Amino acid sequence: MLCLQSGMNEKVDPNWVAAKYPYLRAVVIEGSEAIEHHGWKWWKKQAMDLPQLQMELIDIWHFILSEILLQNYGNESKALAVLQQSLAAAQQQSVIEFDSRQYIPRSLDLLNKLELLIALSASRRIELAIFEAIMADCKMDWTALYCQYVGKNVLNFFRQDHGYKQGSYQKVWHGREDNEYLVEVMQQLDPADPAYQDKLYAELARYYPAQA
Repeated sequence: MLCLQSGMNEKVDPNWVAAKYPYLRAVVIEGSEAIEHHGWKWWKKQAMDLPQLQMELIDIWHFILSEILLQNYGNESKALAVLQQSLAAAQQQSVIEFDSRQYIPRSLDLLNKLELLIALSASRRIELAIFEAIMADCKMDWTALYCQYVGKNVLNFFRQDHGYKQGSYQKVWHGREDNEYLVEVMQQLDPADPAYQDKLYAELARYYPAQA
């Protein structure tokens, strides 16, 4: 995933390491979007959209990976060592200290976990313990996260190839967002297939609306 993320970052900007983009700011925004897909408005009826909530979690993981890579100057080997060490520490961590308070992830509901992730990211902190706790609430393990990550990575390349950075990309296809099509297509393909990424890209191209 670090290799794929590095490739995506380079696709967006070959000088992404020097640019030092605020990837954790992006986590803040994606976390807020995850809250929207969960539903939080007490004054109206809402239903949690789990597939789209999971997709927002994948987006968050993209930016966490990017920040870890950036902190290690784009060196994938060093980033991998840091990530493995952080994951090992997270699995032993039961309390997160923030703003002079202690938080126990397992005692928080999903909305409060997402709010804590946003707060930590806004203060430029990565705490994988809270991310793992959110994954569990979203019915995801690391294998599921990997499979969905690969799918979203393909969509991100597809977006760049079709003018996302230039502003000409159509994010809404026939009245629905491209993320929704991605979820459907991923359910139809086998992630163990060696040609999975190519087939996924081809299916996205098949659904993408023709340019006027």
